[in-house]
Amino acid sequence: MTEQALDCRPLSDLALAARIAARDRAAVRLVTERNNQRLFRTAWAILKDRTEAEDAVQSAYLHAFAMIDRFEGRSSLATWLTRITINEALQRERSARRRRAHLDADSVVDLNDYREKLMRGSTQGSAPDAELARAQVRTILEGAIGDLPQEFRTVFVFREIEGLSVDETAAALDIPPATVKTRHFRARRRLQEALAPELRNALTGSFPFAGADCLGLTTRILTAWCGRA
Repeated sequence: MTEQALDCRPLSDLALAARIAARDRAAVRLVTERNNQRLFRTAWAILKDRTEAEDAVQSAYLHAFAMIDRFEGRSSLATWLTRITINEALQRERSARRRRAHLDADSVVDLNDYREKLMRGSTQGSAPDAELARAQVRTILEGAIGDLPQEFRTVFVFREIEGLSVDETAAALDIPPATVKTRHFRARRRLQEALAPELRNALTGSFPFAGADCLGLTTRILTAWCGRA
């Protein structure tokens, strides 16, 4: 994080929004770096495709920044961005569903169905065998989560992977807290049927979106919103 971005850290969400409206690069960098991973996981929970999820987040940022003057601080800036990302991802998912229905009707193979839909863990650690084992476990976890119904999957990602509270999840998804609890419970129950209990601890490392991926997204947003430095 740059020194300028660090200087923005004490600012309130409303102050950050005002700076983003003025196309302040430090504020844009700080906000994207804070939210990239959560928004990516949010989009993936709906789209189940890494490339589509990343594109959805980029579009959501630019849409949000274009109407940032409407942000009134009634919720956190992170929650506001999350809702916009959800809407963007849902629109893309509906469009993809319509395309698939059309292709199915014409008996044409939709190549998107064969694209890579699950991410792999980043290569960390010094023991190749241990890293391979972690990647295999992560793949099993991500596959099982990807098989959950969308409404369960999104709640599960927020609660278990992002670590949001019931109230934070309810606010982000605009649903009652009781619904969050019910969906979370049902998601966990379904996963318990598919996963051995010892895999549970690997969840926090699932769906990584950091390092070069996170930096690349922030750079694209900076260029699109603020212009080249």
